[in-house]
Amino acid sequence: MMRRLPSILAFACFLLAAFAGAAESPKSKVAPKSQRPLPPGVTVLRDLPYSESGHERQKLDLYLPANAKNAPLVVWIHGGGWQNGSKDRSPALMLLSHGYAVASINYRLSSHAQFPAQIEDCKAAIRWLRAHARQHGYDPDRIAAWGSSAGGHLVALLGVTGEVKDFDRGENPGVSSRVQAVVNFYGPSELLTMDAQSGANSKMKHNAPDSPEAKLLGGPIQEHKEKAQRASPLHYISPDDAPMLIVHGDSDPLVPVKQSEVFFAALKKAGVDASLYIVKTGGHGGFNDPEVDRQVTGFLNRVLKAPAR
Repeated sequence: MMRRLPSILAFACFLLAAFAGAAESPKSKVAPKSQRPLPPGVTVLRDLPYSESGHERQKLDLYLPANAKNAPLVVWIHGGGWQNGSKDRSPALMLLSHGYAVASINYRLSSHAQFPAQIEDCKAAIRWLRAHARQHGYDPDRIAAWGSSAGGHLVALLGVTGEVKDFDRGENPGVSSRVQAVVNFYGPSELLTMDAQSGANSKMKHNAPDSPEAKLLGGPIQEHKEKAQRASPLHYISPDDAPMLIVHGDSDPLVPVKQSEVFFAALKKAGVDASLYIVKTGGHGGFNDPEVDRQVTGFLNRVLKAPAR
């Protein structure tokens, strides 16, 4: 045991140095070990409840950059097939060095509640963040949502349901849940067509009774077509939807790239400001393409930081 003590102390010192630049509230938890170091002066507020229901998943983390008064806010929504995942280790933290505030949220999983609980939680979090914007110093009129996979599906829903009140439940009912921009990483857009669009490299049967989509809806999606359509962003598109950047790998074995291609075409047809970046030989995330980060920052800077006209 004594021989291990120096290595344990060295590791502890490493963790302290890695996160020395971030100032956390007294109630904050220690940052996840695998999270990238934060820029100096970032204030971190962890596990803030955005709902009074008391569910353990209805919490968010807030990252506030130094010297960025009235900064735009980017809200990260994690993936995990609606059945797992966490607000920890958000890739959106890279935006702190670009002058953005960042929030990362948890939401009820399919093991806790069926759809639409997940989008209801996302909208509740947006309303809470907007209602508390002045308190924390970011701009309530410049809020973007970024998510991947199941999180991409949820941010896409946020982007196309800004005026759909069916999903607004809970606190801050007079506050808008509309977002001003969406970054959708390989999110499903039409649940009923996923199997039909899957290629030879597909690793999932979406119509199966134990698929993530079936768990989300409470049964096989082809037997719950009305529910599946209600959960599909493709069916809500209108000309006033939020600008959207879609990123998808052309070899994704879980969510067919056709999901994004069809969704993008429908957004453009409706007159929505939409962009689609296809990652060559890209799978289900883990992209080894530096252009992806450039696409994200360029899109958000254009939409959220453009000079007022």
